[in-house]
Amino acid sequence: MVMLLLAVLVVMLLASPGGSNRGLISYSKFEEQVKDHNVKDVLIDEAQITGEFIRTVHAREEGADGKIVEKKDKNNNPIELPSKFRVNIRAGDAAAAEATTLLTENGVEFAYKEQNHSMVILGVLFALLPLVVLLLIWNSFRRSRDQIMGGGFLSGFSKSPAKKYEANRRAVTFNDVAGLEGVKSDLQEIVDFLRKPEKFQRLGGQVPKGVLLIGPPGTGKTLLARAIAGEAGVPFYSVSGSEFIQMFVGVGASRVRDLFKTAKDNAPSIVFIDEIDAVGRQRGAGLGGGHDEREQTLNQILSEMDGFTQGETVIVVAATNRPDVLDPALLRPGRFDRHITVDRPSLKGRLEIFKVHVKNVPLSDDVSMERLAAGSVGLTGADIRNLINEAALWATRQDKTEVHMIDFEYARDKILMGARREETLVAREKEKTAYHEAGHALLAWLLPGVDRLHKVTVIPRGRALGVTQTVPEEERMNVSESELFDKLAFILGGRAAEKIAYEELSAGAENDLERATKMVRRMVTQWGMSERIGPVSYKMSGEDPFLGREMHESRLFSEHTMQVIDEEIARILHDAAKRAYDVLLKNRDKLESLTKELCDKEELSDVEITALIGPSVHALRKTAELEEIPYEASNGMPGVEAPPRAKSEEA
Repeated sequence: MVMLLLAVLVVMLLASPGGSNRGLISYSKFEEQVKDHNVKDVLIDEAQITGEFIRTVHAREEGADGKIVEKKDKNNNPIELPSKFRVNIRAGDAAAAEATTLLTENGVEFAYKEQNHSMVILGVLFALLPLVVLLLIWNSFRRSRDQIMGGGFLSGFSKSPAKKYEANRRAVTFNDVAGLEGVKSDLQEIVDFLRKPEKFQRLGGQVPKGVLLIGPPGTGKTLLARAIAGEAGVPFYSVSGSEFIQMFVGVGASRVRDLFKTAKDNAPSIVFIDEIDAVGRQRGAGLGGGHDEREQTLNQILSEMDGFTQGETVIVVAATNRPDVLDPALLRPGRFDRHITVDRPSLKGRLEIFKVHVKNVPLSDDVSMERLAAGSVGLTGADIRNLINEAALWATRQDKTEVHMIDFEYARDKILMGARREETLVAREKEKTAYHEAGHALLAWLLPGVDRLHKVTVIPRGRALGVTQTVPEEERMNVSESELFDKLAFILGGRAAEKIAYEELSAGAENDLERATKMVRRMVTQWGMSERIGPVSYKMSGEDPFLGREMHESRLFSEHTMQVIDEEIARILHDAAKRAYDVLLKNRDKLESLTKELCDKEELSDVEITALIGPSVHALRKTAELEEIPYEASNGMPGVEAPPRAKSEEA
């Protein structure tokens, strides 16, 4: 805007008839040249007379003797006056009338110039220019301030940032949500109530005021909310918990009031608050005693959810993956009456999710949805969608017209094991990594309590130099003591293999030790798997204080008990390490075969390992001979003994 204004001023200056390129002469000089018939193209206006000399006119000055002589420059050359001239006059002056008479008497054609107000306008514009610049600066500052506060300065910043669901867009329905049948049935009840409230009110039933969706990230909580919006056919307002909080005190509560007022005015309606833990955390907890602005916002939410009258059918749906930090007042009946757990999908659910997400993906005939679902235990819906996308991208980079099973295998390995790193290990580092991973792989091959071995590699992936990937064969909601001891030996297998091969340890087992210690600590203090400690829970509050918990780690037991716990943890870890060492030592030939093959091929699948060292304990357990044999007898692999009990000689 400023640049445009300056450009206009420049154009007007150039277009104005100023005499900057004309020589200024006196009226007497003008009169002399007119009488000498040396003037043409005369224009007369209210301020000046302009014209042009016909012949060259030299400047004159008074000489030393008082006579008028030609004026000369330093080279003694006569100085010429500009061919175009101007004579200044005043409006209404007698000189203007005399000039017209003079020109008429000497036969010089002249004309009157129309009055031009451009100079006046130019002056006004120059006077207004600073004010315009100040207004533009103020407007720019106001806009930047509004962006920081999320709205207009005086009115918009307190408005709710909630987005209303647009029905003209492609609606997401419950048919688009796969693998969550139980959750969908609970939410379908909410939708049915909004459609036909009299059906539920007939027997005195009331719809829940609030529904809280609880589950790990990626399980489909937000997708379920979109499906509710697509199914309900009523106004649907969605907002993130963090959008309530701004830099000014009171803005959050004001936005909550505005959101619920809008929802009540359009009742029946649904309000969806995503990541409600951002604003609904326990009040008065954490360092500093809490956050006043967040607590005011939470208090307003609690008040609004209590304030619904019988005629206001407003249902609040919220989602969180941190239910442990929510304020108890938010979870009580009357606010969030129904808590729905959205967990990771089962085998059937994963199969349905795969089928939904591959609708627009051209698949090869060798792709088996059942195999993919069975091999993706623990993956969420978001993980499965990402896996399919990675497979499609990889197939595209290979210039394929269809996605094959090998592409899905590549995508799964990339997600579970990490992306390959383009670096080459030196021979000694590669051999040491091969021994380490072979130790893990062989124990997974021999111990029945470990998940089935899928692949082992010494190709650097993610942050690891090598990876041993195991896949659960079935959904597990519980784990036994003997299985935990097998898993401990498996975790410590890489360290044991290095000790067998090199008779010394390396720093490469740091993560293994962390995982094993964490597992054993839970076995001893939470799961009662130490006979010396007994069936007692010694869970310590070690949560982060910034998450609304204790500021320091507290424990409700003595220093002596803590010492006993540490001794039991160390003893169990030593037993597991010794067991891993003994099993690998008794199967040294298989360990060496695996290591050599890994150094040569860098990556081995379960099929290749079977051809190399024979079937695994998992394969043997599937045979008819081992189906009825109890767990202790299933340890019939060469050199494998049953895991020790978690007890010590001291009772």
